Amino acid sequence: MAHLDLTSSKHHIAQIRRWRFLDLVSLIFFAAIFLFLVLVLTPFGDSIAASGSQSLVTSTTGAKRRHHLITLIESGRNLTIPSCSIDTVDYMPCEDPNRNRLLSRDMNFYRERHCPSPEERQLCLIPPPEGYNIPIQWPASLYKIWHENMPYNKLAERKGHQGWMKKEGPHFIFPGGGTMFPDGAVKYIELLEHYIPISGGVLRTVLDMGCGVASFGGYLLAEDLLTLSFAPRDSHKSQIQFALERGIPAFVLMLGTRRLPFPAFSYDLIHCSRCLIPFTAYNATYFMEVDRLLRPGGYLVISGPPVQWHGLDNEWQDLQAVAKALCYDSVVVDGNTAIWKKPVDDSCLEAQNEHRFKLCQKSDDPSSAWYVKLKKCVSRPSSVNGKLAVGKIPKWPLRLTKTPSRAALINNENDGFETDTRLWERRISYYKKSLNLKLGSEAVRNVMDMNAYFGGFAAALISDPVWVMNVVPHNKQSTLGVIFDRGLIGVYHDWCEPFSSYPRTYDFIHMASVESLIHDPATRKNRCNVVDVMVEIDRLLRPEGTVLIRDSPEMLKKISHVASSVRWESTIHDTEPESNGNEQILVATKLLWTIPSSSQ
Repeated sequence: MAHLDLTSSKHHIAQIRRWRFLDLVSLIFFAAIFLFLVLVLTPFGDSIAASGSQSLVTSTTGAKRRHHLITLIESGRNLTIPSCSIDTVDYMPCEDPNRNRLLSRDMNFYRERHCPSPEERQLCLIPPPEGYNIPIQWPASLYKIWHENMPYNKLAERKGHQGWMKKEGPHFIFPGGGTMFPDGAVKYIELLEHYIPISGGVLRTVLDMGCGVASFGGYLLAEDLLTLSFAPRDSHKSQIQFALERGIPAFVLMLGTRRLPFPAFSYDLIHCSRCLIPFTAYNATYFMEVDRLLRPGGYLVISGPPVQWHGLDNEWQDLQAVAKALCYDSVVVDGNTAIWKKPVDDSCLEAQNEHRFKLCQKSDDPSSAWYVKLKKCVSRPSSVNGKLAVGKIPKWPLRLTKTPSRAALINNENDGFETDTRLWERRISYYKKSLNLKLGSEAVRNVMDMNAYFGGFAAALISDPVWVMNVVPHNKQSTLGVIFDRGLIGVYHDWCEPFSSYPRTYDFIHMASVESLIHDPATRKNRCNVVDVMVEIDRLLRPEGTVLIRDSPEMLKKISHVASSVRWESTIHDTEPESNGNEQILVATKLLWTIPSSSQ
């Protein structure tokens, strides 16, 4: 009888099972490798990672997660930054009423800039309002804009009888009037011209305080006077937004506890038409700030209270006394309009031994003005050696290209100024001819240069129908005075903070050397990140607007990733043939998108 070898059979079965197990392990191992390669080397992996990251964007907040998302975006993950809620269409992070109303009202501190910390800033894109239209082009925009782009009727209802604005069909119409000139800015400017050299190039830069919808500045453009108009975010809602939509240079700003963000002796003419600034309050601190900004030999116009105003006799007398104590010559008092001329030097001030106001120390830099408290002293005109006075500075347009004396004070930059001017003439010519930009067309009106230096970019555009906001970073060389001496305008700013303007207010934004705007040379670390800067640019840029960035290929690669995340279409180009640096140019267009109705 045959016998079965049970021991051998069991051993054989166990061996088969071991091989099957090893086959299964090998299959899992190789499948894992295959899946890993798919995730790493194909777009499918990016889409999976992006979808997970996108869920994190839309469902969570917090400093650590925010930092993680920014890192993902900069590394090139294919994710889109979500839109903010529809109630943020006019959001200004540093002028947020919900934040500022909790602050002190003393000297209007609560209406000045107060920015959120980096961790508090929203990582989302500001949407346009429902019914938004691409803005009407200049110069038609001076007279009318789309109502739905800022559908706020309060100003039209309250100020329509004074010629500010009115609603007419799908538009807001701007007749050109103001509270103190209801018959129109043109007639008002003609009145001023009897006493001030409005035409002829003697004057160029103007500051309009408490500007309303900026019709005064808008109509001065016909006289080749470039006016920067400012007002705070106030109960009328969107004065500055209306001005910018019209294509008039404007800025959200409050004269409160700090110096205004401009260098000393910048403006040839300073104008207040019922701006309601208490010039003589706090021992005339506000008048002294106006004096700091006014060029020696420049003109100050105050129209409205308290000038010969019923019931304000004491305030009017005090205003005249302050002007006299500061050696201002009274040009004329015509009804409720008073005009003074600032002295060209400080000899009169020094001659008055028992002067009501003391001169600032010679060590005080009168052009230091980024988060600097107001000073209770008079800035010395002698600090600029009398070369910047109205009448001594070249007339417009010669002053645009003639080297200002302040340029020589910056590392002996006489040659540098002329070199910079020629450099930007070449670059702008290349931009227009080779990059297919809209510069020079009516599609571009409001322009910003985020790193302006001497203002060469803006100077090279002087024949175009544009105005340029020249921004000088507060931590770089103080060249903004040179920009004003050229007859251009601008502000100090820190690009690690949001800018004081409404969303969708610029057609074209130019930036050179991103790293220099955010890098701290002392610590050799970045003070903020590229993503936040780009999200802020997106907030400022109008739909169908253009961004042009010059930087190293390495930086532009990172920026192109961010551009995709903020929904821009971008291309990278070589620089002009004469360029010597290791640079390229990124050109991006912001697309017009809206929030789906179900999300609003």
